[in-house]
Amino acid sequence: MEFKDYYQTLGVSREATAEEIKKAFRRLARKYHPDVSKETDAEHKMKEVNEAYAVLSDPEKRAAYDQLGQRGFQAGSDFQPPPGWDAGFEFSGQGFGGAQAADFSDFFAELFGKQMGEGARQAHHRMRGQDHHAKIMLDLEDTYHGATRSLTLRMPKLDNQGHTVLAEHTLNVRIPKGVHAGQVIRLAGQGGPGHAGEAAGDLFLEVHFKPHSRYRIENKDVYATLPVAPWEAALGTTVKIPVPDGLVEVRVPENSQSGRKLRLKGRGIPAANPGDLYLVLEVVLPPVTTPKEREFYQTMAQELAFNPRQHLGV
Repeated sequence: MEFKDYYQTLGVSREATAEEIKKAFRRLARKYHPDVSKETDAEHKMKEVNEAYAVLSDPEKRAAYDQLGQRGFQAGSDFQPPPGWDAGFEFSGQGFGGAQAADFSDFFAELFGKQMGEGARQAHHRMRGQDHHAKIMLDLEDTYHGATRSLTLRMPKLDNQGHTVLAEHTLNVRIPKGVHAGQVIRLAGQGGPGHAGEAAGDLFLEVHFKPHSRYRIENKDVYATLPVAPWEAALGTTVKIPVPDGLVEVRVPENSQSGRKLRLKGRGIPAANPGDLYLVLEVVLPPVTTPKEREFYQTMAQELAFNPRQHLGV
């Protein structure tokens, strides 16, 4: 998938006001609209212009897109959205979503084609405040212990000059123990303000986890690498290791190989139906740094009838 430079498509600067973006769109629409254009690729060009305008004319989409642009992506370069790229933005309604995603490129669909807040309700009274949504990134340890976190959210809006600005506000949020990725935390009355005495909308926080240096999360299961010495793997042993909720002793069976998984039932995400913790063994060889260590390896090579490539027929 290629990164799309929407500013380049419309021919405007990244500091362009909302009015300047609208004028650029109208100029290009007159040039490329299939009903009037004589350009050979008018239909394709018009589709690109419509897509760029759909993003840059929307303060919420534009603010999130601009944050991506700060990472140095270039038009046409290979692109995958970084984890949590849109976290911390507070959006009205159910996030980006909408039918437009089906009409535009894969790039647009990947960024803006998904609604947040699965299961969140919509306002049933036209005067009630609008529900808002935001994605938040938590540490894995938060779900094991529960926590109270101070979260700063940014709400994109237009200033008086037509520039997109971010209004920040900070909330203290209680993170319940056992929360899992994709779960929604509802903060009643923290969404858009109500009108004519009606109640404010709600704020729905969609939980995601930050990339962890040691653990990998799949649904409610947690994976970690467990380094072992060759003699521990060959002879078997019991080792003490840290896990997200404390220390455990783990039995390494004899004749274990790298890649073997040790399952700790119920030690994954501690939900009502908890996941499991999988320790993936990695046999780590001691380095050769002294003559004695070299001699030891040479003795092993001579005395052990072992060919790790025997299954390859060589």
